[in-house]
Amino acid sequence: MIGYRSDTHPSALGLRRLPYMWIGSLLMFGGLAIMPFALLNLAEPRDGLVWVGRLGAGLAFLLVGAGMQITQTAGLALATDIAPKDKRPRVVALLYGMLLVGMIVGGGVLGYLLSDFQPVRLIQVVQGCAVVVVSLNLVSLWKQEARGPRRGAREPDGFSRNWQRLMAIPKMRRFLWTVGLGTAAFSMQDIVLEPYGGQVLGLDVGFTSSLTAMSAGGGLMAFVLSARFLSRGLDAGRLAAAGALLGLPAFACVIFSAPLESAWLFRSGAALIGFSGGLFSVGMLLTAMDMPEKEHAGLVLGAWGAVQASAAGLAMAVGGVVRDLVAALAEQGLLGTALNSPVTGYSFVFHLEIYMLFVVLVALGPLVSRRRSAARPTKFGLAELPG
Repeated sequence: MIGYRSDTHPSALGLRRLPYMWIGSLLMFGGLAIMPFALLNLAEPRDGLVWVGRLGAGLAFLLVGAGMQITQTAGLALATDIAPKDKRPRVVALLYGMLLVGMIVGGGVLGYLLSDFQPVRLIQVVQGCAVVVVSLNLVSLWKQEARGPRRGAREPDGFSRNWQRLMAIPKMRRFLWTVGLGTAAFSMQDIVLEPYGGQVLGLDVGFTSSLTAMSAGGGLMAFVLSARFLSRGLDAGRLAAAGALLGLPAFACVIFSAPLESAWLFRSGAALIGFSGGLFSVGMLLTAMDMPEKEHAGLVLGAWGAVQASAAGLAMAVGGVVRDLVAALAEQGLLGTALNSPVTGYSFVFHLEIYMLFVVLVALGPLVSRRRSAARPTKFGLAELPG
């Protein structure tokens, strides 16, 4: 919906994308502002006020997630508008690479600042992030969109008609299913990876917080190698399939780090998960950018982003519930004495992700065969970016 509305925004100033990017920035700021207080309330709740912390925490994460998604959708559509048609995929992929750079820097800084964990420090760090978000977005929004002609009101049934046109594109439904399945397969571990390192391997808060930087570092390496592979004519669907294949040993490393009691194997697995997930994400993003109907870039990217965000959120929720459920069964001895261990719940989630990656490979098959006949390689490099 946000992608469609940014395509058809009836702005008196002739701006389509910037209003939604600004709205997303405000939502992120609001969520980050109340987040530390809600989390501290959950950690030390008063009698009868537990619901306040739960409500505040849910609202905080909802605001941050909605703000990120709105900003991403409108921002990618704006990048598509600014860049020439033949350079759109590499421009958007460069933005994805910069996102990973930000995650690496942010993850490293947060790990350092929270190494000596205190409640007051948590408030300072999270609210400092809120200020940084608004400051960076203000700078990035400045004069990025040229004013266009004034637009009238939207058509009453415009969204439904445009959505029907989008779904009529060949293999679009399979593409969106593949994006959802792949995102779920790589996202289910997000909510259990840090507790796994803390509860099973006994790692401290600073180390587990730095897992974000490790994963993002692997994703950035995937972006760099993707540029080289794509410049040599590799199909974007095959790149995504390579990411799904590499995800199999990545999760295996995380699983075997527990019996081997190896923090380095765990760290390597987390980095490899980021690397394989990065290959998959870049491949799917370039496939989306190569779809037809470029005049509806916001709707196409909005559909891609909506499926990705929905799949990630659902997968993380399922991952947490499955871990708790299997762990409870194991603790009660219902799974046998051999599985009566804190590792069982986490291991079940990681194995489930491995099985899902096999399903992703099956779903990717027709998409790869459809794109195998590409006549010319895709140039992909900084020298090709618009001035």
